[in-house]
Amino acid sequence: MTVYPIILAGGSGTRLWPLSREYYPKQFLPLINADSSMLQETLARLAMIEEAAPPIVVCSELHRFILADQLREAGVEATSVIVEPAGRNTAPALTLGALRALDVANDGEDPILLVTHSDHLITEPKRFLDAFKVGLALASEGSLVTFGVPPTGPETGYGYIERGDPLTSVGGEAYAIRSFVEKPDLRTATEFCESGRYLWNSGLFMMRSSAWLERLEQHRPDIADAVREAYEKGSDFYEYFKPDEDAFLKCPSDSIDYAVMEGAGSGLEDGKDGTKGYAVVPIDVGWSDIGSWSTLWEQREKDDMGNILQGDVYTESTRNSLILSGHRLVAAVGLEDIVVIETPDAVLIAHKDRVQDIKGIVEHLREQGRSEADIHRKVHRPWGSYDVLDAGEGFQVKRLTISPGASVSFQFHHHRAEHWIVVRGTARVTKDDEVFLLGENESVSIPQGMKHRLENPGTTPLEVIEAQMGDYLGEDDIIRLEDNYNREIDSGEDYH
Repeated sequence: MTVYPIILAGGSGTRLWPLSREYYPKQFLPLINADSSMLQETLARLAMIEEAAPPIVVCSELHRFILADQLREAGVEATSVIVEPAGRNTAPALTLGALRALDVANDGEDPILLVTHSDHLITEPKRFLDAFKVGLALASEGSLVTFGVPPTGPETGYGYIERGDPLTSVGGEAYAIRSFVEKPDLRTATEFCESGRYLWNSGLFMMRSSAWLERLEQHRPDIADAVREAYEKGSDFYEYFKPDEDAFLKCPSDSIDYAVMEGAGSGLEDGKDGTKGYAVVPIDVGWSDIGSWSTLWEQREKDDMGNILQGDVYTESTRNSLILSGHRLVAAVGLEDIVVIETPDAVLIAHKDRVQDIKGIVEHLREQGRSEADIHRKVHRPWGSYDVLDAGEGFQVKRLTISPGASVSFQFHHHRAEHWIVVRGTARVTKDDEVFLLGENESVSIPQGMKHRLENPGTTPLEVIEAQMGDYLGEDDIIRLEDNYNREIDSGEDYH
């Protein structure tokens, strides 16, 4: 029996700002293990499941190149990568994955889906494998299965699952679901924890594709119809599948929990034993959604003072704090229960008890039109990355890092000229019809309006300092003529 993992990888992770931002969110960051991102940890965990096919990944248009890089680094070739034109929450994303699984499965097969977020932590994956077997038995019989975590306190940021009658025929601990409550207030959450009947919803689900689609059509036919139309009108686009944009944008936004799972409280309509209704499998596997800096502090190993220190950090009389520095010396004296996150363009200082309020800071920055809300100073592109070093009236300086064999698009600018200086590697430069090589410590000027391209013909990264000069330096003054990465031609949607 083949199981198709559906990895939901479209989140923005604003509660971990300034490290996590919309253009490079937390699923692509090495938050727990310095050698692998949260997504890559998820891929490694799924590889332990013998029944699992390569995953179907649903991601944002913003992140498709980052995702491709991280899949390549992990040595994983996905069954399919579905690129959403816009975020519509988890219910539409899962529906796209369910339809795709039906398409790629063997003829007539109704595949089983294992739905997981890309940025959750499980520290005991072998225990999860045991729970997976129980969930597989239930899902095979038609149940919508969720995995519930025994609560450690009255958390108001999670959904709660009320256990019903035990299910004794599946070879492990499982229960019918009596009710599903999404994010209760503190008083209610406290009552749930004291009752002993409730589990946190982990966001992990298992079901047959048909079971999900039938329940969605029952509870939210508007979502089911919109996604089906977007899928049927969509098309394969090189290594990606893209739903029809116009149809998908008409789809309402809703979560798996609200759209379908809360229907568990209205009856296990296909059978009171839960085998063809809704079921929950308890998992005590070290699960966390790493939803805040305080949660990250709880999960990582600490020093004798209860601190987590990363990067160039010096402390004196500091306890129970999380201090991450990526680019400069951070010194802390006399702090307790404090979070300090240093990035090139923003520094966060917060009490651990108030880190949930970070989302408000991000919203305020967006209202002011501040780029720091969503974009790092270092911006990743399919050809490599760029880092903004300095900017002022009429000029901007960037460091471009171009991957081996990669190139920026063939393009021109209406409002600016550029000057390139090679600091490492060898560049192949195109100026109109002229093509030539440029070595280290050599430079070239690109006049305003000239067609140009920058390529890395070598086997090591190419580093170039780019000085832009002009009366307008916005990223929409990029007119593409040719592009190797299947981006729109004659568009300024993103840099180079």
